[in-house]
Amino acid sequence: MDVEKVFHMTGGIGKTSYAQNSAFQKKASDTVKHITMETIQELYYEVTPKSLGIADLGCSSGPNSLSLIKDMVEAVEGTSHKIFHPMPEFRVYLNDLPTNDFNSVFKSLPDFYKDLKKDRNQEGPSIFIAGYPGSFYGRLFPCNCLHFIYSSYSLHWLSKVPPALYDEHGKSINKGNVYISESSPPSVSQAYYKQFQEDFSLFLKSRSEELVTGGRMVLILLGRIGQDHVDRGNSFFWEILSRSLAISVSQAEIEKEKVDSYDVHFYAASRNELEDEVRREGSFEIDKLEMFEIEREVKNGESYGTAVAMTVRAVQESMLCDHFGDGIDLDSLFNNYGKMIDEEMVKVDIKPITFVMVLKKL
Repeated sequence: MDVEKVFHMTGGIGKTSYAQNSAFQKKASDTVKHITMETIQELYYEVTPKSLGIADLGCSSGPNSLSLIKDMVEAVEGTSHKIFHPMPEFRVYLNDLPTNDFNSVFKSLPDFYKDLKKDRNQEGPSIFIAGYPGSFYGRLFPCNCLHFIYSSYSLHWLSKVPPALYDEHGKSINKGNVYISESSPPSVSQAYYKQFQEDFSLFLKSRSEELVTGGRMVLILLGRIGQDHVDRGNSFFWEILSRSLAISVSQAEIEKEKVDSYDVHFYAASRNELEDEVRREGSFEIDKLEMFEIEREVKNGESYGTAVAMTVRAVQESMLCDHFGDGIDLDSLFNNYGKMIDEEMVKVDIKPITFVMVLKKL
């Protein structure tokens, strides 16, 4: 499966869209917003460029990206007033894979510009926004054109499903599981870790060429607490997806062989693994690396399991449909998924771990 050609959050603004089901991601971004704003203000204070280059890597198609850009502009505006320096112009690059629903982002730009001018007597700051389709595992921008890079809930996605998950006959060595589980052989976690190392190192190297010296990155990504890959955190949500797919097999909706060959391109790194790759690549120093958990919150009377199921569906739908075809009943699959999450939450809490990392280019 060519991830770059297939993978995208569910577009549009419908019931199952990412725009309607990205509250968890928004809450994570909001939880560490003070870190993001302090970082861009600190950067601006040090560099005071006339033209400030900002990139959002993995912007997706919901309202989250432009909302954060507005916050960044206002943060820089506050700093420029404090130091009696003219406001810079803003060059904003929104990046995601080519299959991303960029149109829905662009359609919301008129309201975004109007909102920015509203309290400024129609004299808003100069902001130039562009879409930059492509994988961030490789170069995207010209040399030294960026000052600040932001990426939220994107870097836990690998560039591809690790090739080492398949034997010489193309069969998965992780049958019945979509990710690392208790029944996975050790070589599965090794394959995922190796792919993470390759990808994260390439990401850092590519960004180091695009950022100016002293430029900053704020990276928010899912991870895990210790060395054990299997826990009641992010890996457990994939365990539930494996169980849900097994139910679909038992109901003859999909073939077992298809499930055996379905693996996700995801990796929850540990703090040590992140630190090791930054040190090894050598272009950045770590300003901050903090771990946090998102408080559970559901609206409209729906269960936590339903909310999680809708979020996972908005993220996985493109991959599931490409792999299983029209035969898969996604409504049934994620209905079972939501029920299982609720059943598990009665036993023991599920605690997905998130890291926020601030890097400065040396």
